[in-house]
Amino acid sequence: MSASNTEGSRPVTHSELDNLVADLRSLITRKELDAVPEIKALRERMDAGLESVRTSAVQAAQDAARQAREAARAANNYAHDEPWRVAGAALALGAVLGFLLGRR
Repeated sequence: MSASNTEGSRPVTHSELDNLVADLRSLITRKELDAVPEIKALRERMDAGLESVRTSAVQAAQDAARQAREAARAANNYAHDEPWRVAGAALALGAVLGFLLGRR
């Protein structure tokens, strides 16, 4: 499944995806379709797919949070191990920004 729609390169939002899933679910859960075995199989595949997507999304969020914590920890350790380098880099960055803003 693509993460963008056919109208352009605009990404599909979470709410649009939720709406699509809700529409599909309401369509295939109609009582008059209960007698069709293919619909039952489609429901089961859709439920399994949704569970897989939810699991993947939770795992991706946990991985991103873990990586952010590790990056923050590494930056903190570097700042404590090399305080003068960090101060010098901050001073240099501040001077460059001040120069650029002063030219306006």
